[in-house]
Amino acid sequence: MADTSGTSGTAGTMGRPDRATAGHARTTARPGTMRLIDALGYRLPVAGVVSILHRASGVLMFLLLPFVVWLFDVSLSSEPSYDRFTAAYAAGIGAIPAWLVKLVTLALIWAYLHHAIAGVRHLWMDATHSVTLEQGRTSAIVTLALSIGLTLILMGKLFGWY
Repeated sequence: MADTSGTSGTAGTMGRPDRATAGHARTTARPGTMRLIDALGYRLPVAGVVSILHRASGVLMFLLLPFVVWLFDVSLSSEPSYDRFTAAYAAGIGAIPAWLVKLVTLALIWAYLHHAIAGVRHLWMDATHSVTLEQGRTSAIVTLALSIGLTLILMGKLFGWY
C-alpha cells in the first residue's frame, strides 16, 4: 500500500517525515532557534528596554523586601535603634561596608522610582487606548529620563553631596 499522506520517511509520528530523509539537506538553522549570544546582539527598542527594566525593578524590590522591612523596623523602634539605623549608613552593618549599604539602598530607590513611573506609563497607555509607536517611544524615553534623573538627585542626598 502506498503512502498517501504526502510525507516521506517513517521516523516521525503522526505523518511527520524523518528530517534525514525529507529530501533536502539543511544548511541554515531553524528560524525560531536563538542562542544567548544572538540575543545579546539584538537591539531592543526603547519601549522594550523600559518594559524589561519594569520587570527587573519589580524583582529587585521583591528580593530587597527583607532589607526594607529591617530598615523600617530599625528606624522606628526606638531612639537607640534609630542610631543603629543611621550608623549603618555611616559605618556599615557588621562586615558590610557603608558604601555597599548605600549602593543597595540606591538600587532600591531606583527600583521604586522606575517601577512607579513605568507603572503610571502603563496605566496611561491602558486608559487612553491611543498609543502610537511614536507615543510609546517618547513615553519610554520620559520614563527612563525621570527615573534616572530622580535617582541621581536622591543619590546626591544619600551620599551627602548636598
